[in-house]
Amino acid sequence: MLKKFFTPVSILVLLGGIAGVALVLYAWRLPPFLSTVEMTDNAFVRGYVTTMSPQVSGYVVNVPVKDYQEVKQGTLLAKIDDRIYRQKQAQAEATLDTHKAALDNSRQQENAANANIRSSEAAVDSAQASLKQAQLASDRQDNLIKSGVGTSSLQEEAHAALEKARASLSQAKAALEVSRQDLQTIIVNRSSLQAAVANAEAAVELARIDLANTEIHAPVDGRLGEIGVRTGQYVTAGTQLMAVVPHDVWVIANFKETQLAGMQVGQPVTISVDALHRRKLTGHVERFSPATGSEFAVIKPDNATGNFVKIAQRLGVRIAIDADQPLTAELSPGMSVVVHVDKSKAPERTETAAR
Repeated sequence: MLKKFFTPVSILVLLGGIAGVALVLYAWRLPPFLSTVEMTDNAFVRGYVTTMSPQVSGYVVNVPVKDYQEVKQGTLLAKIDDRIYRQKQAQAEATLDTHKAALDNSRQQENAANANIRSSEAAVDSAQASLKQAQLASDRQDNLIKSGVGTSSLQEEAHAALEKARASLSQAKAALEVSRQDLQTIIVNRSSLQAAVANAEAAVELARIDLANTEIHAPVDGRLGEIGVRTGQYVTAGTQLMAVVPHDVWVIANFKETQLAGMQVGQPVTISVDALHRRKLTGHVERFSPATGSEFAVIKPDNATGNFVKIAQRLGVRIAIDADQPLTAELSPGMSVVVHVDKSKAPERTETAAR
């Protein structure tokens, strides 16, 4: 009976069934094939790509770089015709000189006003002395008239001199007040002159900045993308001229949420690069995205419908590339990679690559 049951065909069918079950368990990473290594091919090399744009408008007169050229920080990338901006700077500097001269003249006017005040004060003192003397002379003539030895003509002259002295004192005091008002006016106007100088200095600085911005320089070491500007082209502020790609790169791997259990910052990562014949680099988990990719989408999915289908969401994981790996120099942002994270290993502290 057993011989009839264990025929070669039945044995092959049984082995095939066992193999099929084993393949399913392995494919879904179910016991006894549970793996601590998580893999995703939804991963890409990333880097900060800086788009270069001018801050001023004008005709481009020089583009000394080529497509995909290596550049150092400060390398001249493009130059805009600066003749207008040089003239604007000269005009601003001339305006500044004019306002400074007016301010200096105000200081001279203040000195002159102070001198006038001192002169007017002296005139008041002199007028007061003259008034006192005229008062004494008038009193003397009045006493002589009372004594019967004076003359009316002399008394009248003394009274006239007294009135004249009083008028002279009033005039001197008025002149002193005018001198003081002149000084106050000069001091009040000084504030507006100082503000005009400060405004002119700011205009000069802005003109210098605009002149300096006619030259576009590389902000960091890196490599250029395609040059999007040509000599003779008119550009405006914000026109995209070219892009500078720095040498610092990393990997963003988008893991399913079901793969993240046990994944920690610092765990070792193996990175194989599609463009480099699957050659491998090492790295480590650096940080996790604060939200899934769908949360950052412009149009978010609406799950409040009657046809909901549960789909495993993906979370971005930033992976730092370990230092001292020559292959890092061949990486470019946008390259596709395959990432393996070993969750069984304890988190490690490693240095990040800098090309």
